Amino acid sequence: MKPAFWSGKRIFLTGHTGFKGSWLSLWLQQLDAQVTGYALGAPTQPSLFDVARVGENMQSVHGDVRDLPALLRAMQAAQPEIVIHMAAQSLVRLSYDTPVETYATNVMGTVHLLEAVRQTPGVRAVVNVTTDKCYENKEWAWGYRENEPMGGFDPYSNSKGCAELVSAAYRSSFFNPAQHAQHGVALATARAGNVIGGGDWAKDRLIPDILAAFEAGKQVPIRNPHATRPWQHVLEPLRGYLTLAERLCTDGPAFAEGWNFGPHSDDAKPVEWIVRQLAERWGQGASWQVDAGNHPHEANYLKLDISKAAQRLHWQPALRLDAALGLIVDWARARQAGADLHATTLAQIAAYQALALASSPD
Repeated sequence: MKPAFWSGKRIFLTGHTGFKGSWLSLWLQQLDAQVTGYALGAPTQPSLFDVARVGENMQSVHGDVRDLPALLRAMQAAQPEIVIHMAAQSLVRLSYDTPVETYATNVMGTVHLLEAVRQTPGVRAVVNVTTDKCYENKEWAWGYRENEPMGGFDPYSNSKGCAELVSAAYRSSFFNPAQHAQHGVALATARAGNVIGGGDWAKDRLIPDILAAFEAGKQVPIRNPHATRPWQHVLEPLRGYLTLAERLCTDGPAFAEGWNFGPHSDDAKPVEWIVRQLAERWGQGASWQVDAGNHPHEANYLKLDISKAAQRLHWQPALRLDAALGLIVDWARARQAGADLHATTLAQIAAYQALALASSPD
């Protein structure tokens, strides 16, 4: 990732009011990019978008990706060079309750986004953000590679597998790398999952639930203590998306494909390890117990092979999991102390960017 590349670039970002979208919006603002966000209102109250005043230095458009005419108007008005699609219904457990909305948002929302790109001159790069859960999960011990079959047990995971297939079809039909000189658009997908960071208040998500319980002095109920996930700080995959977008702009046809962004393999830890580490960092008042109730199916083990990103994009994780958990606790403590969360979040972005640049092989 080259920070100077982003100065003055016109970016159209869907889902900018969400957790990941808010972190990315602030990072792009810090890089002096011209950002237009398109999304529904913040999905939680409180939200990172509100408490960190994310919308102050960008164009924020309230809209639904299921509304193609509104999406098209917003994109054409913004005249972006780079489109990053993050708007989604992103919760596994909610997808069991709202499967129709999940598919409408994640599948047809992707179709609408790509249709808008087709009708907006000047777009050079599109990064469609999906999830590690898009793969057909066989519960095996090694990481999934980008050429593994798409699948998904639950409506959320399956809808993201469908979004990958939609992207592949549009790439073949309308943005074919072999005809890049004619259409000028490079389209890639980015797969990551289990991102963590300060300012996440999503329902039924492990670390927000843990921190909320700690803050309230309550015992944390843990649904599946042995489930292993590829935990990573939110800034890690975001740097991957930015690196990928840069290469799509400079070498489009060579990078217009699917990409995995995940942590080091030994940072794939079970839920019990995470809660123990957070309890130790939090200190007094932190406790937990296993919740033995019945819960919807969730995969026990899933991780990504990131060899391709390391070799071709020169992207590798810069932050180990224990350090990421420290940043999260620091952010939560800053909020408790009444700190300026806009400044707190930007400071964490700046520190992470410096760390990543120092460890970069380029």
